[in-house]
Amino acid sequence: MTHQILLPEGWPRPSGYAHGVLARGAMLFTGGIIGWDEAGRFAGADIASQFERILVNTVATLAAGGARPEHIVRMTWYVTSRDAYSAALREIGASYRRHIGRHYPAMAVVEVANLVEPDALIEIETTAVIPDEGH
Repeated sequence: MTHQILLPEGWPRPSGYAHGVLARGAMLFTGGIIGWDEAGRFAGADIASQFERILVNTVATLAAGGARPEHIVRMTWYVTSRDAYSAALREIGASYRRHIGRHYPAMAVVEVANLVEPDALIEIETTAVIPDEGH
């Protein structure tokens, strides 16, 4: 793989994310993906259900560009409630491993007051780098 996880000397290994990722190849960016289906219906009224659907939507968007989950180098998660996010971490982690695997890119989670879609509890932007041929 052409992605290199960066861990500065002396820093503790993070759990569930990387401090940085070095990658070479074609870059694919998603917009803010939310947890609704093709008909615009939300997967549920809780953060874990919406997160699960976001991952399905993200993997589908990556595939449309020729990328796979292991090509993800960065994710930014926007949540409307840090408490709801923290309470759902077990479900979120299980869902993440089911759809993305044990690949942990650079990530940030940011609590926001609102998202554009009033029923959205979480929105995720993803950056992937598809390796160049021969690498």
